[in-house]
Amino acid sequence: MTKETQAITSGALYLNQNRKVAVLDYNKKYIKNIFELINSDELRSVVSQFLASRKQVDSNTTFEKAGTEAYLKTLKSIVLDEEGAFATFNRQEILASIEDLYSFYRSFLRVSTINLHDNDVVASEFMTIDNRFNELVIELYRTIEEKLQGHLNKTYRQVNAGTNACVLTQTIKWPAPKSYEKLQSVRFLDTLMLRPPMMMHTKSNKREGVFSEVSDNPITKFEGSREEWYCFPAKIGESLAYIYFHRDYFVSGLSLANLFEVADRKSIEGQKPDLILLFGLAETEGDVSHYYHDEANDIWVGEVPYNDKTTYFGYMKKMCLTLHNLHMIDKGKLPIHGSMVRISFSNGKTKTVVFFGDSGAGKSESIEALQEIADDKIVSMETIFDDMGSFTLTDGEPGLYAQGTETGAFVRLDDLSSAVAFNNMDRGVYLNPERKNARVIIPANAYERIIQHHEIDMWVYANNYSDQIGLHQFDDKAEAEETFISGKRRALGTTDEVGMTTTFFANPFGPVQEEAKTRPIIEKVFDKLYDDKVYVGEIYTHLGNDKSKDSLNESAQELLNVLMNS
Repeated sequence: MTKETQAITSGALYLNQNRKVAVLDYNKKYIKNIFELINSDELRSVVSQFLASRKQVDSNTTFEKAGTEAYLKTLKSIVLDEEGAFATFNRQEILASIEDLYSFYRSFLRVSTINLHDNDVVASEFMTIDNRFNELVIELYRTIEEKLQGHLNKTYRQVNAGTNACVLTQTIKWPAPKSYEKLQSVRFLDTLMLRPPMMMHTKSNKREGVFSEVSDNPITKFEGSREEWYCFPAKIGESLAYIYFHRDYFVSGLSLANLFEVADRKSIEGQKPDLILLFGLAETEGDVSHYYHDEANDIWVGEVPYNDKTTYFGYMKKMCLTLHNLHMIDKGKLPIHGSMVRISFSNGKTKTVVFFGDSGAGKSESIEALQEIADDKIVSMETIFDDMGSFTLTDGEPGLYAQGTETGAFVRLDDLSSAVAFNNMDRGVYLNPERKNARVIIPANAYERIIQHHEIDMWVYANNYSDQIGLHQFDDKAEAEETFISGKRRALGTTDEVGMTTTFFANPFGPVQEEAKTRPIIEKVFDKLYDDKVYVGEIYTHLGNDKSKDSLNESAQELLNVLMNS
């Protein structure tokens, strides 16, 4: 396996055509005008890669067949209004090729980086610096386009021509235990500027299997350099995670910004992390993803191999959550695979509801159906967590509380209601929007809010396989436990599973790996729920059955009635 197939580095630009990732280092070079740009090695490498891609599909014209140097010489002549600029090649051929070159460059995820060096001026001006480069690329494109057309455009579209994102990086010292010192050279992402809506594409669009434990610490395999690797410092619930990723995984690395809180310098400096993820290792055992508990240093370490399959964002997200959940179980907390919302009703009541179930069970869909049928009966609905949270038992009050892990939501486009989709369109990071299982990552709530201690009024299992409609309350604790623990559902194709499946506690990200440790925590949580007379039941979603929206809306109506009248 070769990591950087079709990858080149030219001056300040790293370009990987196979992964459609381009990284521009402003610290190495910052191009200030269109004449510097058109004479740059960076543009030369883009043109060279573009022309090579045209040969592969046998669609290049006479102009393109002339090669990189002749191509650039013609563009320079056009920009400078030199006599004979159009003498060698057909004007329409040049114009068509320029449009294709522009689209080719913009098909990459383009990330610019600036090393902060504790410079307050850089920290305050980095977005302006990147905006200028964005304007510069547009200016060069339009200058050539309009000279070829012979007239000015009548419609201008201010697209993200230069970059999709700009990140400030920073070297921060943290107390790395023995054998972790090699991570110290990798820069942390300090501040990120995204240009949404971002449309990003990956080789893979589905996650497969579960993560398993290994007996050797993956840190021994890490040989990455500061040129190739970056670290996203994340606050996942109350866990501190250092997520190291190879630059070819910048799609996933940037997407994290819409999902987790970025840890600040104060949270990193002098702090040992709870979790470390190494994403994009050259090799792992069996070429699959694993985790390891470094008990001596109390660090959960995850490893994910570099291959096309792991380009799907679900691998990064779910490995982060698996490590976090294992950490929670180790601390006596119960990881919850579900969605939690706090709903304020027009009759003055406020209820906090947790929807529970594995992928595709209908957790998010139930919430959206509730919003649709509620009309003006719901004043507000706040998302505490969308995919993963945790329950904590205490000796004080409340005796049981819930917390979230993520500040955002990673959802299927097909499952979004039009209201949710359009309200969040301009903030979303879209992954493979043209393909099955297309996803969007959207911000949902503030970190300070999701980690507060939230009491629980209702906990319902999302049943997507039953013919029944409505809501069912478990009067018998044993029956409730059995339903939640069995984790039964009909798979919808969001993973490699098909048909009817069962997953221990509906959560393959922690509880499955540590079933023996998780069972006594589950038992204590159910005891507490029933002692406090919390509503525990199931909602029939029909998603894995007939996918009837009418049936789901009927179930949501019954849920609404119970919440407003209990």
